[in-house]
Parts: sequence; structure tokens; C-alpha cells
Amino acid sequence: MDDINFSNIKNPTNHLDVKGYFFKVLAYWKLFVISFVVCFIIAKFMSDYLAKKYSLDTVISVKEVNNPLFSTGTNIAFNWGGASDEVETVKVVLLSRTHNEKVVRKLKFYVEYLKDGKYRQEDIYGYAPFVVDLDVTKPQLYEKLIGIELIGKQTYRVSFNFSESLKNQLITYNSNVFSTFTSDKLHFSKEFNVGEKVSLPFLNFSLKQVKSFPLGQKYYIRFGSFDAAVAANRDISVVSITKAASMLKLSKSGGNKARIVDYLNTTVQVLEEDKKAQNIAYAVKTQAYIDNLFAKEAIKLKKLEKNLGAYKVKNNIFDLSIQGSSIYEETLSLKKQKNELKNYNNYLLSLEKYISVSNKYDSNSIPVPAIISVQDPKIETALSELILKLRVRDGVRNSVTDNHPEIIKIDNEIAILKSNLKENITSLIQLNNTRTSKINEELKVYNTKLKELPQTEQTLITFQRDYSISEANYNYLKQKSYEAGTAIAANVSDVKIIDTAKDLGQGPVYPKPSYNFILALIFGSIIPLFFIIVKELLDNKIHTPEDIIENYQIPFLGVVGKNTGNNNLAVFERPISSVSESFRAIRSNIQFLFKSLDTSSSKTLLSTSSVSGEGKTMISINMATVFALSGKKTVLIGLDLRKPKIFDDFDLPNDIGVVNHIIKQKELKDIIIPSKIPNLDIVLSGPIPPNPSELLLNETSDTMIKTLQKNYDYVIIDSPPVGLVSDALELFKYADAILYVVRQGYTEKGMLKMIDMKYKNKEVSNISYVLNDFSIKNRYRYGYGYGYGYGYGYAKYGNGYHKNEPSKGFFSTIKNLFGSKK
Repeated sequence: MDDINFSNIKNPTNHLDVKGYFFKVLAYWKLFVISFVVCFIIAKFMSDYLAKKYSLDTVISVKEVNNPLFSTGTNIAFNWGGASDEVETVKVVLLSRTHNEKVVRKLKFYVEYLKDGKYRQEDIYGYAPFVVDLDVTKPQLYEKLIGIELIGKQTYRVSFNFSESLKNQLITYNSNVFSTFTSDKLHFSKEFNVGEKVSLPFLNFSLKQVKSFPLGQKYYIRFGSFDAAVAANRDISVVSITKAASMLKLSKSGGNKARIVDYLNTTVQVLEEDKKAQNIAYAVKTQAYIDNLFAKEAIKLKKLEKNLGAYKVKNNIFDLSIQGSSIYEETLSLKKQKNELKNYNNYLLSLEKYISVSNKYDSNSIPVPAIISVQDPKIETALSELILKLRVRDGVRNSVTDNHPEIIKIDNEIAILKSNLKENITSLIQLNNTRTSKINEELKVYNTKLKELPQTEQTLITFQRDYSISEANYNYLKQKSYEAGTAIAANVSDVKIIDTAKDLGQGPVYPKPSYNFILALIFGSIIPLFFIIVKELLDNKIHTPEDIIENYQIPFLGVVGKNTGNNNLAVFERPISSVSESFRAIRSNIQFLFKSLDTSSSKTLLSTSSVSGEGKTMISINMATVFALSGKKTVLIGLDLRKPKIFDDFDLPNDIGVVNHIIKQKELKDIIIPSKIPNLDIVLSGPIPPNPSELLLNETSDTMIKTLQKNYDYVIIDSPPVGLVSDALELFKYADAILYVVRQGYTEKGMLKMIDMKYKNKEVSNISYVLNDFSIKNRYRYGYGYGYGYGYGYAKYGNGYHKNEPSKGFFSTIKNLFGSKK
């Protein structure tokens, strides 16, 4: 040990001590355990407490399908609108309020089925043993929790409380109208049979059993807002699966899988029905229009047939002459052409009127259908595109205003289509008028030839020509009526279900227990780390020898363990404890501070600190004890005149001491008290004086200390704290070695700057730091070799050499985790 120089124990480099920080964090393992346990308990609770949400989906295909019963020449359009915009239209429709109102009405989703759960009332739609058959034309009690208690195999009890004001709101779902019912009592309870109609002024429904009744079980129903039910169910997600195919995926989330399944499948069903109705709307109107013309033509044909027959009998003329037959054939052909052109123009004028006034899609405002093929196929194509655009605009307009960019874009496209259609129609009408004029010229020629025939034959030709034209129209209309009827009956839907929504035991998408436990693991780690980081950042206390060695110039002498005894006589009362061993180690190390002195001369050791409470008195008593027990004649002087403590540890009165000697009341020999420790005498401080600083500067005190140095091998001085008063600095001149006591977790780092600066300026010498109340619990690293006993850093190897201090209880440990050691 002769080679050890404590003045040179410094850390020359300022490096990051990863191992040290690791052990510092590891020391808080109990805090981590508590944090993990609490976080995992919260995660488990939240996984159970939070309402579970599920997500299901269905896949549909949206593609325009032409009716296979008709060839390309069929002139009745059944599927206006191409596949290019059909998918986007369907997306808008599925999210529209109108569409969802139809679905909610069909499913009666404004009726809630509830049951008391562990944390809340749970939605049991689809799982209840009954369904409510509601009379939507009559009022129902609005937003009241109605109890349904199953009291028999076919009986149940309805019970609830009216409003305290006795005025109760009712709702009639058929018209979505609210009304008020005034009750004459607060509570209602009555028994009914399953299937029996509940017909009351405020309730109108019947209960239909779908499963066996669990007797005694109580359920609840509630009649909520229709508009709120629609708004709550418009959260369907509609996305395209691929860009190439017209396939859509409909997804919906909620707390009840049966409700989600029914809503998704029903919304597709309603969409399919609406698409069918739209697709055959033109065919329905065409059939009605044709049937009307067909009926009129039948009456006209029957009348012409009757008149023709009567004329032949009356005039006894049944056949035309050769010349008459020729004229008849020519004029008949021209008349048919003229009528055909007239029908063209009539349809084109009707179409032009529709184009001018149409601003939205409406099956009732579809233009009067053509019963003959339109001459220019561009008109049919443009008309189909126009109706599609109107349908798209109508769907988008349900969600946005007219100033929306999408509406403005569609309006511009509609305006361009209308302009092009009008130009084509105007050109066709002019062309048909020109052709009609030519036919009229030819008819004039044949009319001249007709006048050359006998009068009876002229009239017969007229009758037969009118009859033939009417008969041709009759047969044509009959064929078109058949085509329209067949198209309606054989209509093919644009919407095809690829994959229906179904409950396959899917787990909840929220909350996810695995996700919650991962968060618990993360927060269980972060919270203690955050606490440790904040505690370290705000902590300006001395904790480890390294905190002293790396930051101050004064040499570090050693550490003293935590004293768990009832007094400060640790070395004397527990000689084989680890604390006693640490004092012996300091006794050995301090010899190097005395090596320049004559071995036969007296040695003076002064103990001081920054502030009160750092354990300088405890250090003084035990250093005096180790010297005395080693056979050296030792005296312990209490010169902390302001706050004396030594007398209490030795169970002595503080009536006589240093103060009495300095003021000439007592002789030196009268204040020296032998202690129960061999070779150790004590000089107490005595009564607390009003002027302690002046007394310590007194010549008598100087003589006293020098006399004691002559009579004892070791003089141990317990001085006042140097950080609070200047008394200790005046006593430094008597000390051969100074122990500056620092307490772990108590002394602040800034307190040592003053004494360290004095050492650096060579105002103080032979001074060393002692770390008191030191405890190693993995928090402040392992294995210091500075002579502070085998019990620290190598505890597992110290069995049989000294007694370890008894460990603290669990609650004391927890308390220490969250506070500084005092």
C-alpha cells in the first residue's frame, strides 16, 4: 500500500461511461417492475373496458351488361350510361343520404336491442331471442329505454319510466314526424304474449320470437332517431380493388358484427334494385308509350276496316283496275315514307325540348322514346352520355353544393353535350324537311293521275291506302310492345355480388390486446426512463466517488458506509460491521497524509463539512475510536460550539466543556472526560455561547489545543461546517490532516467549489474528501479500490470477515426510490 498516492487519483479523460449508466438504470429495477405491472394492468383493463369494434366487407362488380335478347339493331335503349363512369356513380350513390335512408328503413336500424354488460349496455342486434315488428305508421315512445323481461315461454313484461315532467316525445317513422304524449303516471309495467300486438297511444309493436327465451333475462329496446341512424351508418368505406376492373370493396366498422353484415348486404341489395329500376325505366316508359299508340292505332284500324268493307259493298267494287293498282302502290310507298319522316321530326322536336329543359336525371322526365330507329347513331350515343352525366350530377349533388368544382366540371360537360345534340337535331330536321318536300312533289304527280280514274275507284284507293298504312303501324307497334315487355322481364343487373359480407369469427380491430400490450411494454420502459432522466438532470447531489474524483481537485480518501445503528458509536458497538471496516480503511489511508510528520509526534485530525447533517461528527467520533482501539492515546474535541452533538452519543451532559475553559471558568483537566472506549478522552463543547467565533480565536483556545497535542498521540477535532461559518477555517492551522465530509445523496455539488478553490490556490493543504453514508445497490457502479472496506463492491466475497448491514424493508426501499437519501 506504500505505493498508493491518493492525490493522484483522477480520471484523466472525460468519456461516456456506458457501463456506469447501465448500472445506474439497473439500480431502479424495482421501479421498472412496478411500472411494467401497472402498465400491463392498465392495458388489460383497457382491452376489456373499451367497446370492441369489428370490420367486415363485401365485394361487388359494377359493369354495364347489355341485354342478350336484343341485337344491336334494337332501337329501345335499356342501359343508358357506359361503364367508364358507372363505378364512380355507384360510389357516390352508396354514400348518399337518400340511399342510406332506404337501407335504414328496410332494416329498421332505428330500433336498438340492448343488454346489460360488464361495463356498459351492449348492442345485441342479431343475437337477441326476439325481434320487434314495428308499426311504422303509428307513434312510438322516443329515446326511452324500454325493458323487456322474459317471464315465460310465450310471455314477457314491458316496463319503463316516463319522463318526470310526464310529457313524452313520440316518433312516427313512416313520416318521421314527432308528437307529444302526456302520461298520468311515472312508471309503466304490463305483461304481453309473444306475437300479441302492443297497441297503446305511445307504443305500437309486436314481439316475434326467433330463439328460445332464457327465463328471467331482461333485455332493452329503444326507438331512436331515424336521421341519427342514417347519419351513423353513412360511414361505409367504398374503394376500388383494382384500376383495371370495375370491382368495389365495401367496408364497415362497428361494435356488432350481425348489424354490420346485414347493413352491408342490404345496401348492396338496395343498390341492385335501384340499378334495375333505372336500367328498365326507359323500357317501361317506352312500353307505356307504345301501348298507348297501339290502342289508338287498333281503334283506327278497326274503323278503317269497317269503312272499307261498307264502301266496297255499297258501290259493288271489290278490285282495282290495273292502272288503279299501279297508282295505289306508288302512292302507298310515298305516304309511308312521308309518315316516317314526320315521325322522325316529331321525335327530334320532342328530344330537343327535353335537352333544353333537362337539368337533372329523373325517370319521369326521360324523353319520349322513338318507336323507329333514329337516323343518326351519334344522337343515341350522345343522348346516352347526356343521361349518364345527369345521373352522375344528381348523385354528386346529394353531397355537395352547386359551387363545388366537381359539379361545375359536370355542368360544363353537360352543356357541351347539349350543344352538340342540338346541332345534330337541327341538321336532321332540315334534312327531313327537304326529303318531305320532294315526296310531296312526287305525290302531286300521282294525284293528277289519280283524278283520271273513275270517282268510285279513286275513293277505294284512298280507303285501301289509309287501311294499309294503319295496319303496318299496328303490326309495328305490336312488335315493339313485345320487345319492351321482354326487355323488362329479362333485365340484367349491372351490380353483381362477388363476395357477401359474413361473420367468419373475425376478431376486433379495436382495441387490439397485442397492440395495447406492446404500448404497455413501451410506456412501462419509457416512464421509468423518463423519471430517471429527469431525476438525474435535476439531481445536483453527490452520489459516487467518481462525482468527487472527476470534478474536484482535492484528493478522495475513502467512503464510509451507511450507519444503521442507534448512535454514532459504530466502530465501538459493531466492531466487525462493514461500517467499522470502512473506518479502519480510512485510518490506514490517512497515514499517507501524516507521512511527513515525526512518527513519535502528536497528530491532529480535523473533520468538517459544507453544511450541517453531512455526518462530520459521526466521522470524528469513529475516527477517534479506531485510533484509540489501536492503542493510541486519543482525545476528541467538540469545537462545533453552535450545534454540539458529541455529548449525546456518549450519554454525557453538555454542562462543562471548551466554552467553560476558554472563559476561565474551568481548568483544562476539569473538562477532559474519560469515555467508555479505552484510550479515548472527550472534551465536550459545553454550553452554547453567544460569540463562538471570537471564543475560537481566543488565545486560551490556542493554548488548549497545543497542550492537548503534547499530551495525546492523536487529537481529533470536530469543527463547525466550513460552508456555513468561518470557525472551521480558523482551526485548519492546527490540523495535520483535514477530512472534508461529503454525504451521499445529500451534499450538493456546488457546495464543494469554495473549499476546492482554496485548495487549488494553495490556501488549504493536507485535505481529503470522505464520502459518508455510502450505499451500493448497483446504482452507482461496482468495485472501487480506494480503501473503503471489503464490504463495498465485493460484498459477495466478504462473508466471514464482517457483518453486512441489515437490509431495509420493502416500503422503505420504495420510499427511497422516489426521494433523496437523508
